[in-house]
Amino acid sequence: MSTPTSPAWHIHGVMCQTGEELDLWVQGSTVTHTKVEGATTIASAGWILPGLVDAHCHVGLSAQGGVDAQTAERQALTDLDAGVTLIRDAGSPIDTHWLDARADMPRIIRAGRHVARTRRYLRDYAVEVEPEDLVAEVRRQARAGDGWVKIVGDWIDRAVGDLAPSWPEEVMAEAIRAAHDEGARVTAHCFGEESVHHLVRAGIDCVEHGCGLDEETMAIMAANDVALVPTLDNLEIFPDLADQAQDKFPTYAAHMRDLYACRDRVYAAALDAGVNIYCGSDAGGIRPHGAVLGEITALSRVGGPMFALGAASWRARQWLGAGDLEDGAPADIVIAREDPRKDVSALADLALVMVAGAIHRPRV
Repeated sequence: MSTPTSPAWHIHGVMCQTGEELDLWVQGSTVTHTKVEGATTIASAGWILPGLVDAHCHVGLSAQGGVDAQTAERQALTDLDAGVTLIRDAGSPIDTHWLDARADMPRIIRAGRHVARTRRYLRDYAVEVEPEDLVAEVRRQARAGDGWVKIVGDWIDRAVGDLAPSWPEEVMAEAIRAAHDEGARVTAHCFGEESVHHLVRAGIDCVEHGCGLDEETMAIMAANDVALVPTLDNLEIFPDLADQAQDKFPTYAAHMRDLYACRDRVYAAALDAGVNIYCGSDAGGIRPHGAVLGEITALSRVGGPMFALGAASWRARQWLGAGDLEDGAPADIVIAREDPRKDVSALADLALVMVAGAIHRPRV
C-alpha cells in the first residue's frame, strides 16, 4: 500500500530581494528551485518575499497578563493573516510550546518570560526578582525558551522620578554570561540612554526599542553585531505616557517627550553606523496582533522600502537562522499583488501566504 504524498506547488513571480523573475516549487514543507513534475501552479504573477518576520511579538500576552490557549492561538493566526510566518516572542507569561505541533501556525522562537526588577515593570507580565537573583532566573528562562532571554533593562524609578537602569552593570554582565553559557542570546527592553549603554558594553546580543542610543553605543553595537529592534510604531504611545505622568513625574514626562522627538534621527543614525535593524511590532499587551505592516511602514520612513522589507523578511530570517528561499529552506512565502519595493503598503494585499508549505491564504 503506497503512502500518500503531499501536493506539490509551483510559484512564478518577481523575487523582491533581487528583482529577478523566477520559478519556485514547493514539495512538502520546503522550497526547491528544481522543477517538480506535476506540480500545481498556484501563483503566476506577483512579488515574492520569504515569509514576514515579527521579531518583537508577544503571543500569550494581554494588557492584563497571560491569556488562555484559545486566545493565544487566535493571536498567532492573526499575525499569520498579515503574512508573518516567523515570530520571535519577546516574552510571554504563558508557555506556548504546544502551538509548535500545529503545522498551520507561524513558527515561534521564544524568550521565555520577561525578567524584571521587583515592581519596576508592568504588572503580571514578568518574573520579578532582585539583583542577587537575576543570574539564576536568567538561567531558568534560558532553559524555558528557544534560545533567547528577555530582560527589562530600565523602567521608571519612582524614587528618582525618571527612567533608570533596573540592574547594576556588573550583575547584568554576569547574567548575560550565564545566558550564553546556557546557549541563549539575550535581549533587553531599553528606553533610556544609560541602560542601553551599560547593556551593550556588558555583551548583550540585541536591544529592544533603544531610543536612547548615542553614537558611542551605536559604534559598539555595529562592531559586535548587536541587533536593534526599535518597535518604532509602538513608540507612538510615548506622548500619552508623558501626559499621564506629567503631574507626578515631570522629569520622566519631559524625558519621554525628548526620546519621542528624536526617534527617527536616532534610528537613522544607527542605520548609518552599521547597526543591524529588524522589524518588531510589539504586538501583545496593549498592541494589537497582525500589525506588522505598521512597523514596516515606520521602518521605511527611516531607511526606505527595501531596507524595511529586508528588516521584516530575508535579513530577519537569516539573523534568526530560519533560512531564506534557498533550496531546502522552509516554504514560508508571501506574494504581494503589487510591488512593495515601491510602496510597502502593497503588503496589505497579499495574494498568497504560505507557512511551511501549507497554504494559509487563499483558502484551498
